[in-house]
Amino acid sequence: MTRKMVISAATALLLAGCGGTEPPAALASEPPGHPPETGAYPGESSAAAIPAVTGRAVELTGWEVTVYYTAVQGLHTDKATEVTGCPTIDCGKGRDQQALGRFPASFVKAVKDEGTGRTSDGRYLNWSYDTGYWMDTAPRDTAGRPLRPWVSAAADAGALKAGSRFTVQRCGTAEVTAEVCGKLKAPTWTIVDEFTPGLGGNKHVDVYTGEETGPDFTGSDLYTTLENATLSAIRAQ
Repeated sequence: MTRKMVISAATALLLAGCGGTEPPAALASEPPGHPPETGAYPGESSAAAIPAVTGRAVELTGWEVTVYYTAVQGLHTDKATEVTGCPTIDCGKGRDQQALGRFPASFVKAVKDEGTGRTSDGRYLNWSYDTGYWMDTAPRDTAGRPLRPWVSAAADAGALKAGSRFTVQRCGTAEVTAEVCGKLKAPTWTIVDEFTPGLGGNKHVDVYTGEETGPDFTGSDLYTTLENATLSAIRAQ
């Protein structure tokens, strides 16, 4: 998934001031082994958290659900390439640009495709279409909040607005394993992220599963796209 407009950290602080039509009674949690990442990143707070939405769930059919993830530098061993960008989130293309370091080319490509990658020193190399590359302390959603594995999701605002929550009720027609289908159906996902303009669609969501788990992650069963999936969603107004 190539993504995303990300606002600055300073701006983010201002935010503080598939069967059946209903999701499970308790909108529910990440699968076992995938705890929320709240508080997991240094120096972060929940000041910009999106308020929970309430209301009646509606069934949405014919959706595409794509996995996105955080790349991990240590899993990429190919030739390094120089990356230029911002030393912090609070800058933009053409301003404060500098050399950020040398990273494996496949890692750099994954960061641009997925939006974020963890470097070997524990920092994050992030990318968005309006900022380019920048260094950070966490993977970010469109409002500058840390992404949460098995919670954060992305959609175009015209499809599902920020704050909307959904569960995957049926995995659709794509060939996915029962294990992967079960993992994607278990959480309640929250829309906190956006696509790069033109790359989303009226029936397309991306779901964030955290860090890649091996050097062949993009060939694994989990790195998948559900087709014609059924969602149960509570829409933000």
